[in-house]
Amino acid sequence: MIELSVENLHLDYGTNPVLKGVSMQLRRGEVVSLLGPSGSGKTTLLRAVAGLELAKQGRISINERIIFDSATATEVPAEARDLGLVFQSYALWPHKTVFENVAYPLKLRRVPKAELQKRVQDVLDQLGLGELGQRHPDQLSGGQQQRVAIGRALIYNPPVLLLDEPLSNLDAKLREEARAFLRELIIRLGLSALMVTHDQAEAMAISDRILLLNNGKIEQQGTPQEMYGAPTTLFCAEFMGSNNKLTGRVTEIRGNRARIEGSGWVLWGKAGAGLEVGKDATAIIRVEQVQLAEKAGDNSLDMPLLTCMYLGDRWEYLFRAKGQDPIHALALRAYGATNRMPGPYHLVLPAEHVWIFPA
Repeated sequence: MIELSVENLHLDYGTNPVLKGVSMQLRRGEVVSLLGPSGSGKTTLLRAVAGLELAKQGRISINERIIFDSATATEVPAEARDLGLVFQSYALWPHKTVFENVAYPLKLRRVPKAELQKRVQDVLDQLGLGELGQRHPDQLSGGQQQRVAIGRALIYNPPVLLLDEPLSNLDAKLREEARAFLRELIIRLGLSALMVTHDQAEAMAISDRILLLNNGKIEQQGTPQEMYGAPTTLFCAEFMGSNNKLTGRVTEIRGNRARIEGSGWVLWGKAGAGLEVGKDATAIIRVEQVQLAEKAGDNSLDMPLLTCMYLGDRWEYLFRAKGQDPIHALALRAYGATNRMPGPYHLVLPAEHVWIFPA
């Protein structure tokens, strides 16, 4: 069942178009992440759904209830949309206790006191905050404050939970733990959630589907596996993952494969839409797909190892071509399990993991 539907949404800031015909759907029990660079329109889309921004054109509906329609001049105010919203800053009232912060939406709805107390305590217990109800926000850790904000958004069982970069204020270690907690909570409670993030690892870990926005439009959408393993545009290929990028010219196209040539190298790869023989192109391969081999072979390059960097669970190798301007020289990265000495190496770039797109 479709929980949230957005159709052909346009929104401008003054004379600057921010959303340019965005359409999307959120199914019941699904988590969809809005991913993209700064200025791509992801936060604006979330705020338009929440009723905090007024769109110029389009339609938004929740459970078939229309909350915005430019054609009929329908606009349901934010407070009447009954959506759960978790802000990036958490927006907790510092003078209210944890219990009072979570209870506030129920007080607005005049829920009887006995029912209010039970529902709030149930939510606090689900979030691991059952013993912290009488503390104030400044007595909590960042992760605990985040859970209070989530509890306040969940307390009245909204049909859709809106999350605006909910983990960005946490340090790296705590963010990983909170990511797992948030995914587990969403699954356990059967929530439908729309989340804004600029962190691709966060989006892939939490989401069932990802919508990648670029300049106010959806560049590509799909499961995390599809977005990472089958990009359809250069923008998507570059945005997802940690990549090596090689620029050259297309010299041959055979069906869905293409050959690209640069200064001293030739590679075959999967052909993206719009490639033409003789035209400039860009080849992309994920860092983890580059292999070190004992001898040269198909789709291989010989390059010297410049340095190794220890990352804890693996080493990262940096190779740089000789005899070129260091700033513009071809550089490739790869991962491995051991430290390696500088010197010449054979690097294999498997054709099935190389994507070639028009430059």
